[in-house]
Amino acid sequence: MNALVITKAILEQHKLSDDEYKKILEILGREPNWTELGMFSAMWSEHCSYKSSRIHLKKLPTTGPRVVQGPGENAGAVDIGDGLCAVFKMESHNHPSFIEPYQGAATGVGGILRDIFTMGARPIALLNSLRFGGLDNANTRHLLKGVVSGIAGYGNCMGVPTVGGEIVFNDIYALNPLVNVFCLGIAKKDKIFLGKAAGVGNPVIYFGSKTGRDGIHGATMASDSFDEQAAQKRPTVQVGDPFTEKLLLEACLELMAGDCLVGIQDMGAAGLTSSACEMASREGTGVELELADVPRREPGMTPYEIMLSESQERMLMVVKAGREDEVIKICRKWDLDVAVIGRVTDTGKVVLKENGQMVAEIPAKALADDGPRYDRPSAPPAYQEMLQALNHDALPDVKDVNAALLALLDSPTIASKRWVYEQYDHMVRTNTMVRPGSDAAVVRVKGTNKALALSVDCNGRYCLLNPYEGAKIAIAECARNLACSGAQPIGVTDCLNFGNPQRPEVMWQFVLAIEGLKDACEALNVPIVSGNVSLYNETNDLSIYPTPMIGMVGLIEDADRAVTQWFKESGDVIILLGQTREDLGGTEYLKVLHHREQGSPPLLSLETEKAVQACTIRLIRDGLVQSAHDCSDGGLAVALTECCISGSAEQLGAVVQLPLDGLRRDALLFGESQSRILLSVKAELAERVLNAAWEAGVHAARIGTVGGARLVIQVDGDQRAAGCKIDLELTALYAHWGLAIPRALGQD
Repeated sequence: MNALVITKAILEQHKLSDDEYKKILEILGREPNWTELGMFSAMWSEHCSYKSSRIHLKKLPTTGPRVVQGPGENAGAVDIGDGLCAVFKMESHNHPSFIEPYQGAATGVGGILRDIFTMGARPIALLNSLRFGGLDNANTRHLLKGVVSGIAGYGNCMGVPTVGGEIVFNDIYALNPLVNVFCLGIAKKDKIFLGKAAGVGNPVIYFGSKTGRDGIHGATMASDSFDEQAAQKRPTVQVGDPFTEKLLLEACLELMAGDCLVGIQDMGAAGLTSSACEMASREGTGVELELADVPRREPGMTPYEIMLSESQERMLMVVKAGREDEVIKICRKWDLDVAVIGRVTDTGKVVLKENGQMVAEIPAKALADDGPRYDRPSAPPAYQEMLQALNHDALPDVKDVNAALLALLDSPTIASKRWVYEQYDHMVRTNTMVRPGSDAAVVRVKGTNKALALSVDCNGRYCLLNPYEGAKIAIAECARNLACSGAQPIGVTDCLNFGNPQRPEVMWQFVLAIEGLKDACEALNVPIVSGNVSLYNETNDLSIYPTPMIGMVGLIEDADRAVTQWFKESGDVIILLGQTREDLGGTEYLKVLHHREQGSPPLLSLETEKAVQACTIRLIRDGLVQSAHDCSDGGLAVALTECCISGSAEQLGAVVQLPLDGLRRDALLFGESQSRILLSVKAELAERVLNAAWEAGVHAARIGTVGGARLVIQVDGDQRAAGCKIDLELTALYAHWGLAIPRALGQD
């Protein structure tokens, strides 16, 4: 192997610090060559090593009676009974999607699909959670169209339905959009496959697409901040081919139906480097690879390029010795490139050869597990007190409540996302029971009478104002969305999007958010079984809001009991579970009407939240509920509007009467107090539902009746303030809510 003279410039190019390079020298006992330096650079990047976050992630609850596979593998898995597992994970593709939105988003979908079917699960549903700048920005409109097209193009071609998601628009994400993708699959509990290189002498087989030069340094690019030169990083973005991925999926599932596989892993970030070293490290073995045998689509590729390429649709597997021909035959049946490229060894090292000549030799654990770990300094930013300061007395109360409601419905964050999800095939495979547009998507588990509810959620503004409370609310609201469908939450995946961890204020946000996630998950008895951390989401030293995205899965034992958010029948009674308080801090109302993002987010009582959710699930299981919808962005008035107009069939109005009870008008109508759910129930069941709620210790009030073609909300005044009245036709409400995004894109 040729030695390399390492300069400061070379280390900076590879995003390695002086101390990290010294550690490499200690591990190897010599200078690394160019290929070895590249492998360390990729595997010790923030994206692959979690070097700034790992010590904090250990605090999260990851075990439970349903957990079959927790963090550390390609995806998490939870037991759903009948010998089956729900396998799921969420991943980010933020940096690539800013540089090249279509391919960045498409390959994000491709990567998360491979994480799922690598475990032996057939993917049955996709969701996405997206963040963009304001739609008045031309580049944001370009990014939105590209990302949505990329998600649709890949998922639709794969035949996996995109059944839900959520989108927030805020200027803070203009130069750092977030593209987080979630996938759910179903596997047999006794047929879960892991990424391990077991059995000395077993062959290591490469299959899928050929290796090219696309995506080299993708992992290090995803571990860096942006500046004005971000567009020049386009060559680091991978190019996806969903038709090859579909063949790869079917080949994997056929291979997994037999007994030849020992271990399998997709080549994601860091490509062949990560799959080889991680599979060996998990098992305490080594691998020896012959790079001349790696299928490639470009001539003259160096070992450095082969090992760091992030070409898509590629997998690595270890199979039982003597079964090579059987495996190769299956791969070729599906028209995939396939080659035996190495063997499992007992050296504990990743050894690379090219035409028999050694080109790299590194301990597998040094790459996969023994990278740097940082407990970085953390401190609140100097502006935190100013952010949280909100003088309600100096804030004028709302005067024209009709205009205020229409303005909120015009906000792209609140408005219907139909323009987005209509581009997705959400019915393919015929599992989808509840399509996009309700609190949670619901998919049938074929062969059983069960269903799974899925939701993604996070309010980054809450997390900016109070990272601990904001993270708690992200868990609570995601679980509340599931409860509104009738599902019991059973597992969480997260995607933790933050700025530069070398800034103490960013680490302060991260550490507090982890504590919030931990406390909320423990209180609601829901473990985190997989996840992802995406740091360095900043451009020109401006970080995004802390956005710990949550994806959650819930189990519905009787699929026929699944509930949606829109009103069903005239004459039904509307009941509000939970109490409204003066919670205006961090609300969409404050941003849209007062152009302020300040205050303390709503305080969340986990005890109250747990009681409200349990009560809702029980009422739905007992068949007492027609519809259920949580109150979140825009508060009670927006939630009632959505109950009226979000259904795909008939729209139904409502007449509602609310007392002020000492609150401001805007807090009552548009405040975002937590742990509130709107139910509609048949009139003859209303008293039974109210009594059941009170017996469960949940505040419940009858507030109105479903019916008509208008939404009327009469607010009765008190000694402190006069009352007010919202009175709008449903057609007017829909004209704002339903068409806001197409109008902003010039497509109304």
